[in-house]
Amino acid sequence: MAIEQTDTLIVGGGQSGIAMSEHLTAAGVDHIVVERSRIAERWRSERWDSLVANGPAWHDRFPGLKFEDVSPETFPPKERMARYFEDYARMIKAPIRCGVEVKSVRRLEGRPGFRVETSEGVIEAQRVVAATGPFQKPSFPAIVPEEAGITQIHSSTYRNPDQLPEGAVLVVGGGASGSQIAEELNRAGRKVFLCVGEHYRPPRSYRDRDYVWWLGVLGKWDEIKIDSRKKHVAFAVSGYDGGKTIDFRRLGNAGVTILGKAERYTDGVMTFSDDLAANIAEGDRAYLEVLQEADDYVAANGIDLPEEPEAWKIEQDPECIAKPIESLDLAREGITSIVWATGFRFDFSWLQVPGAFTPEGMPFHKRGISAQPGIYFLGLPELTNRASSFIYGCWYDAKYLATHIGVQQAYVAYEKA
Repeated sequence: MAIEQTDTLIVGGGQSGIAMSEHLTAAGVDHIVVERSRIAERWRSERWDSLVANGPAWHDRFPGLKFEDVSPETFPPKERMARYFEDYARMIKAPIRCGVEVKSVRRLEGRPGFRVETSEGVIEAQRVVAATGPFQKPSFPAIVPEEAGITQIHSSTYRNPDQLPEGAVLVVGGGASGSQIAEELNRAGRKVFLCVGEHYRPPRSYRDRDYVWWLGVLGKWDEIKIDSRKKHVAFAVSGYDGGKTIDFRRLGNAGVTILGKAERYTDGVMTFSDDLAANIAEGDRAYLEVLQEADDYVAANGIDLPEEPEAWKIEQDPECIAKPIESLDLAREGITSIVWATGFRFDFSWLQVPGAFTPEGMPFHKRGISAQPGIYFLGLPELTNRASSFIYGCWYDAKYLATHIGVQQAYVAYEKA
């Protein structure tokens, strides 16, 4: 049987794979996109029911297609986001093959290119783009043993409050996922405990502009002005409930018990780090810093935006923040389940190309161009800048990689006159 040939194989049919396909098509590069399930599958089956986009519809999209049925300031629900990418792939006629899983990628011997073993056969490609994104394998610490008799799930498998057994819930992780899930559970009448570690807590909006707009005009998407301390901590902002600033004091005053970072579990007792107050204070500092930068920008540029003095007010500390809890007997508190909103780790086990990863197993690249010629990465956090793992950012990163692929094609095609 003849082996199928293509110039570039894109692995992943989510936002990154579709963006890459658009730019390769525009550059005239022959390519195939393979997706192990459906287009934008993680939006459909690996997120909770009430999830919405983290940015408003005017921003969380690609340049070539607007949301015609969604208000620009609305945060589209997850099913609408999945349909958006389906529509986009159809619009650009992306050569996507769904239901095709990549088993391995290995460099060909004695000639350029890669042998790609898939569930549907072998493909040989001159280049491979890993566009599987940052949310690959759920990650959480194995500190509570299974025999503890507590239901434990990762946020990627959480769907709604009815999914969990009766009783109180411990949510571990104070980023967008953990805070949203904790608030949803609290509204459903559950007793909720939320573990909060280091985090970056910006305003959802300020002076009639969403935070994504402020990220743009203040140079924070491009990390021209971003405190390095805020790069690798939980990003506490979401579009939940129409979009509002995540405020752990507000959650505490609404009945959620705020705790420090979960540290150890011994004989039914969970202990927590003693830096809750410091982390809350740092979150406040970052929040107020954005407000001040926004005010300075408005004044310096003579922009007519309404003042918002209420945004500067910090709620009173709830008891759980004023006097942080050091430990909890989970059974005594009636905690029957834990939701681990602790992020993800990479899984590139299928990409078996020596030299494409650091000794620690991280992709070895510069702006998505691997140390191994012909291998590319797209959609990863900090690939180029802060926007790289967001819908807005991966489209522009894909354009850069497509340009690089075109240049490499020109080198290969060169013949001395």
